[in-house]
Amino acid sequence: MGRGAAEEEERVMPKMKSHRGAGKRFRLSGTGKVMRRKGTGNHFLIKKSGSRKRRISGMTEVGPEARNVKRLLGQ
Repeated sequence: MGRGAAEEEERVMPKMKSHRGAGKRFRLSGTGKVMRRKGTGNHFLIKKSGSRKRRISGMTEVGPEARNVKRLLGQ
């Protein structure tokens, strides 16, 4: 008859869970842009020139699918 707090707790929607795969690959910048690592920088590094390795290092902004990525991140 008088469950009180336990009954109220059951009506709360479950928490949103972020997509763990997306969380490991993408970051949000301070201004809200979705950032990703540049590709082709993990293997066969001996044959790549230094200038090429510098160009592919670091982060870059995600293109038109940034809206979908933000949704996966729970934003």
